[in-house]
Amino acid sequence: MTQLEKLKQLLGITDDTKDFILQFTLEKTEDTIKNYCNIKEIPTELNNTVLSMAVDLYRNENLGEEESPLGSVSSISEGDTTVSYRSSANEFKDTLIKNYKEQLNRYRKLVW
Repeated sequence: MTQLEKLKQLLGITDDTKDFILQFTLEKTEDTIKNYCNIKEIPTELNNTVLSMAVDLYRNENLGEEESPLGSVSSISEGDTTVSYRSSANEFKDTLIKNYKEQLNRYRKLVW
């Protein structure tokens, strides 16, 4: 079973309409791991980590949607009603690696 097929199973997607977006998600996840770990190839031991990160990335960045979600509320004012939203994409981008540092640090190489 390919990574794409596994990702589709994990996300509950049964048709092929989102294959391009899912492949992009896998490639972006692999690039993120390679850049963080300073490696050229993903070790087979990180295949499940790649899939987990791709699921998180797909769900949190709303890939394939024309409109992005507003994000979480950062502040509310009652007089003349003002609501400010955080950008959930920026928050998520910063935390994606943090959630998987334990697994990734084992494969991280020092670069001079």
